[in-house]
Amino acid sequence: MLFADTIILSVQPLAKIDSHGAARCPPVLEFIKEDATISNTVRRLIAALVLYGAAGLAFAQGWPVKPIRILVSYAPGGVTDFVARSVAVPLADALGQSVVVENRPGAAGVIGTELVARAPPDGYTLLMFVDGNSMIPAAIKAVQHDPVKSFAQVTLLGRGALVLVAHPSFAPNTLQELVQYGRSNPAELSFATPGKSGPQHLAFESLKTLGGFSAEHIPYKGGGQAIVDVVAGQVKIGMLGMAPALPHIRAGKLKAIAVTGRDRAPALPEVPTVAESGFPGFEVAQWQGLVAPAGTPPAVIARLHAELLRVMRLPAIVEKLASIGMDNSTSPTPEDFTRWVENETNRWPPLFRAAGIQPE
Repeated sequence: MLFADTIILSVQPLAKIDSHGAARCPPVLEFIKEDATISNTVRRLIAALVLYGAAGLAFAQGWPVKPIRILVSYAPGGVTDFVARSVAVPLADALGQSVVVENRPGAAGVIGTELVARAPPDGYTLLMFVDGNSMIPAAIKAVQHDPVKSFAQVTLLGRGALVLVAHPSFAPNTLQELVQYGRSNPAELSFATPGKSGPQHLAFESLKTLGGFSAEHIPYKGGGQAIVDVVAGQVKIGMLGMAPALPHIRAGKLKAIAVTGRDRAPALPEVPTVAESGFPGFEVAQWQGLVAPAGTPPAVIARLHAELLRVMRLPAIVEKLASIGMDNSTSPTPEDFTRWVENETNRWPPLFRAAGIQPE
């Protein structure tokens, strides 16, 4: 078939020019052309595959030609929102197109997540994919996406600890005092988190189980909203990310009781870890990342990955992340981030069961 033969010849970088000035294919392609046992259907399939690959490469080479959206599945003011807005400006500079951050909170992050899962895989709609996203299958029975298969993973965008905070009027000043208070006043204690079934919720439920005390969970639509009520004293304690909590801790509007990392947070060196406070081995980390809809051209993913690795090494970004207790960890390759998401997704169900959190 002439069309298939022409396509194969035109993309073959090893084609040679014979003595008459005509291009000749290497032996394998000559065999494909001349072998009568190869049907026209196979030749058409080869041509289609070559055209598909060429079209994808051409698209990636021209991308981006319009603004890019990064969706955040939580309300403004939290850690995820902070990281997204921190990287958006230098990423826009690197790509030569505007990068707009859009908040779509609700349903423990499911609403924004599924908007991106259903978006066209063209590289123009991206998602801040975080620890809470990997928890969704363990927390919610019926969702319309898979944390791994519904997305093309790009890279990790930093890790950090959570911080347990309290209103200054709350009597306990240490984690052990809080545990004793919860045991003595089971009907009076409640705690705020950015949402149900996220790492903040799981961390506090684990503390309740380990410490043998009771407290009512008050979930919000993001850390920015949760912090408002803790600062106002409407909820006495909160398990939160560093970003919304640090300014209020430094201003004396909140007191930090413990951090959940393995080591003390550089941003709060005077605050002990949970492990130091009577719970050896306790560690819950918060992480951020970026994904695109499944089917996004690999060349687009590779470009995003390369640019984001450069962005995350910028001194200004390292400083911003450190200011909220985050590091600038990235994934060496997109495939590494895929494995990270798979591992995170698989590890949560037994932890949820141990903490007594039932999927809804």
